[in-house]
Amino acid sequence: MSDVVPPIRSAAEMLPHSPWVAAVPGLEDEVETWLQTLPAERVRLQREARALATPALHPAGIGRLAQVAGRIIGATATWATVDLGRDVYRSVAYGEDHSARVAAAVERAEQLVRDSGPVYVKLGQFISTAQGLLPDEAVEAFAWCRDEVPPVRTSVARRIVERELGRPIDDVFESFGDHPIASASIAQVHAARLSGSGQEVVVKVRRPGLRRQFEADVRAMALLAALGEARSGAVRAANARGFVELFAQLVLEEMDFRLEALNMVEVGLASEDAGMFDNLRVPRPVPGLVTPRVLVMEYLPGTRYTDAAGHLDPDVDPAAIIRLGIQGVLEHTLVYGIFHGDLHAGNVFLEPDGRFVLLDFGIVGRLDARQRAALVQFMMGVGTWDVRAQLEGLREFGAIPADTDVAELAAALEALDAEQHPDVVTHEQIVEGMGQVMRILVAHGFRLPKELVLFFKNLLYLNGLAATLAPDLNLLGEVDPIFQYFAAKYEQELTMFRPD
Repeated sequence: MSDVVPPIRSAAEMLPHSPWVAAVPGLEDEVETWLQTLPAERVRLQREARALATPALHPAGIGRLAQVAGRIIGATATWATVDLGRDVYRSVAYGEDHSARVAAAVERAEQLVRDSGPVYVKLGQFISTAQGLLPDEAVEAFAWCRDEVPPVRTSVARRIVERELGRPIDDVFESFGDHPIASASIAQVHAARLSGSGQEVVVKVRRPGLRRQFEADVRAMALLAALGEARSGAVRAANARGFVELFAQLVLEEMDFRLEALNMVEVGLASEDAGMFDNLRVPRPVPGLVTPRVLVMEYLPGTRYTDAAGHLDPDVDPAAIIRLGIQGVLEHTLVYGIFHGDLHAGNVFLEPDGRFVLLDFGIVGRLDARQRAALVQFMMGVGTWDVRAQLEGLREFGAIPADTDVAELAAALEALDAEQHPDVVTHEQIVEGMGQVMRILVAHGFRLPKELVLFFKNLLYLNGLAATLAPDLNLLGEVDPIFQYFAAKYEQELTMFRPD
């Protein structure tokens, strides 16, 4: 790749020209402030995540580890989690059959999550959205984490809102829902109506006491990861400590709702600049009503995509929805270097006319110019069925070691492709095929940087969207139209990314 890569158009460049932002009085000024102050806060949180994820004999971590392990059948629960990591890794990396041991370890680890509070529920959510990357037993066992999180009392949520906004809740809202419309591990959401304007909004409120418990839990996870790596070469090869750091960074950022508000605006600006608003809607935060613990944003109606089939207009083509979804994810990522990082069904709604509504921007992927160029190279390899170009892109990204023999690795993957290569590819075959590819890559030192974790998870989410709306769709047949769209719209930009 050339040492000079094309720059990414920033939110600061797009902001002054945005009718979408200008339509909300005061929002442009607030976004300018966020753009000046919050990037440094994000960097600080990354350093904090690294420190928390470094194994240390900290009293909080030791105490929490003992508390959690003692609650679930003594020390066996702790080692069950280590055993789970070891057997999951071996099943993914080498295809070994550890199904019985995985099932037993999953059962114990699931009980640990159920009994250990919202931070462990968040960890369970992370596992539950890794279909294709982890064994089905692990993914299915933690599916409850996405929906079964008891809310805090509404009276507690109201007090948090009043404390954060510095005024009585009735001065801000003419109505505030008595029951949350959604409840998750980090926060819960209430429907409300603003005083004066009567605008319908949703109010996201962070759970009380979460930060202190989170720090103790991550320290305990760091100790557990270190113990696991000392006990098992498979856990060590799976980079358990790196996973804890990634988890810590994602949750720390997700707990500051100012970062989520900025994420929301930046993804919206990219969508507007790309001309996506005919097919996509993004809510806007309400100026003056955003703090680290409270986020008030406009209400957008819709139905989660898993329930949308019966709510779509008769003339809406499910295949077109899927194509638009894939195009949108790729355009955000490859053109603007920013993308929604958690596109599970609870965060992706559909309107009756087939327009997407994106919600919950707590997790967002961000690429710098060089990472973006490497990922473009990878995706161009996907579009042209060029395995070597895909691997060169992954190496540029840092996902495989710099000294990897790309020709040897490409030959192994091409041999796998030659064995399978059907004319029609279903969503089940994609998940199975990804597992086989991952086994080969991991054997060659493959590691997923944070942004690639989020990007590949999004591709799996889109696979789930296809399975829900059009289970018989030939996904292979959608590749060419999508790449023709990019070739026509970004012909000049794509030529800048071609290898020297």
